[in-house]
Amino acid sequence: MENKQEIYRKVNVILEQIRPYLQADGGDISLVEINDNMEVRVELLGACNGCPHKTQTIHAGVERTLKTYVPEISRVVEA
Repeated sequence: MENKQEIYRKVNVILEQIRPYLQADGGDISLVEINDNMEVRVELLGACNGCPHKTQTIHAGVERTLKTYVPEISRVVEA
């Protein structure tokens, strides 16, 4: 497995690619942490925070994309 610093770097690169889609709807995303179980904790910000579709955004959008490019990730959860 790659070191955690490299995983953080990869996750941040992917989040930067996802961010414009969220910002287009008045939202944003912030990486909170990656724990030892390789769970990525994110915080949805702005309009995304109160959106009724935020769970779908995290799992169908963010998690699926991250796991495609960073297969070490086990899951994405909301902080």
